[in-house]
Amino acid sequence: MIKINELQLENVKRIKAVKLEPAQNGLTVIGGKNGQGKTSVIDSIAWALGGDKYRPSQPQRDGSVIPPILHIELSNGLIVERKGKNSALKVIDPNGNKGGQQLLNEFIEQFALDLPKFMQGTSKEKAEILLQVIGVGEQLYEIENREKQLYNERTAIGRIADQKKKFAEEIVDYPEAPKELISISELILKQQEILAKNGENQRKREKAQSLLKRSEDLKAQITNLQSQLDVVLSDLEIAQKSALDLHDESTEELEQNIKNIEQINIKVRANMDKDKAEEEAKEYKDKYDELTTAISNVRKEKTNLLKNANLPLDGLSVEDGELTYKGFKWDNMSGAEQMKVSTAIVRKLNPDCGFVLLDKLEQMDTDTLKEFGEWLEEEGLQAIATRVSTGEECSIIIEDGYSSELSTATPTATKTWKEGEF
Repeated sequence: MIKINELQLENVKRIKAVKLEPAQNGLTVIGGKNGQGKTSVIDSIAWALGGDKYRPSQPQRDGSVIPPILHIELSNGLIVERKGKNSALKVIDPNGNKGGQQLLNEFIEQFALDLPKFMQGTSKEKAEILLQVIGVGEQLYEIENREKQLYNERTAIGRIADQKKKFAEEIVDYPEAPKELISISELILKQQEILAKNGENQRKREKAQSLLKRSEDLKAQITNLQSQLDVVLSDLEIAQKSALDLHDESTEELEQNIKNIEQINIKVRANMDKDKAEEEAKEYKDKYDELTTAISNVRKEKTNLLKNANLPLDGLSVEDGELTYKGFKWDNMSGAEQMKVSTAIVRKLNPDCGFVLLDKLEQMDTDTLKEFGEWLEEEGLQAIATRVSTGEECSIIIEDGYSSELSTATPTATKTWKEGEF
């Protein structure tokens, strides 16, 4: 990874003369009060390495007759300079060969020159950059789209299932009612059949009575009609036996059903409606459960996709299109975590770029700075940052456009650099 070994600046924005040798690994903090030129150092590095799109609108220090001078030495041996009336770029390699901005662009990551630009993006924008880096953006988009469609479908099905269930519960049922609707024509037909059968039975009874009377008449004439009597008695015996086996059926229940048929059918319809509602509610509940399983499978697929991806930082992920770290979204991360995540992603964008520039770290307390600096050292990364402070956490102090390294930080480098000493 390519880092900044040394930088020398004159007459850029608020800078009069600044020299800095940042730590190769960890955090180098440029301190000072407001308006002294701290941010000018960061802007100068971005201009020198990033090209004219980072050129300040008024690059030359107000009141100076000498044009800006920018001199940066990189760890790969390149020397980058901008000086003269037009601040033309000159890039020289260790062999004395000259190059230009295209050579710098090969290993300089644009977000490394302006990390706040990355940090100020939306959570979704950060997530898109991460997915672009690890190469799973299209796959994750397709998976999340399927998950969203399944989730919306399940939500709609769930609402319908709840409505069906509630509707079924509100229907009054009648356990004593028949399972099917009663037809009045069928009841009348059945009644007519019973009445016809009963009429036939009556005719048989009347016939038996007639034969009995005739037998009595014949008995009076038994002397003369003995032969006829025998025949009649035989017929009588048969008729009486048939009559004994006959039983009349009551039509009372049918008559009552005919009278109450509409009330009965109301109950039957209610029972049928309840059964249908309960069946529909169960169908929608089963569909809801199927969609829940499908959503779970899609989420597992998404988890496995990100788990197997080459993420730049352990614990980094994308949930619902937003960047997360250790389960927390951007606005719930600590300041150190936000810095760590941003730096890790920017490094992944261009692994050859071993440094980042940061402005205005005064919102971070010293413990957070220390935590971030320790992580940078572990990762072998270089960060150059500004902070409104003159405390021990600063590596160098900018005062009235000049730089001086703190004696507590670097005992052998306490000199204050003056304009023109480069």
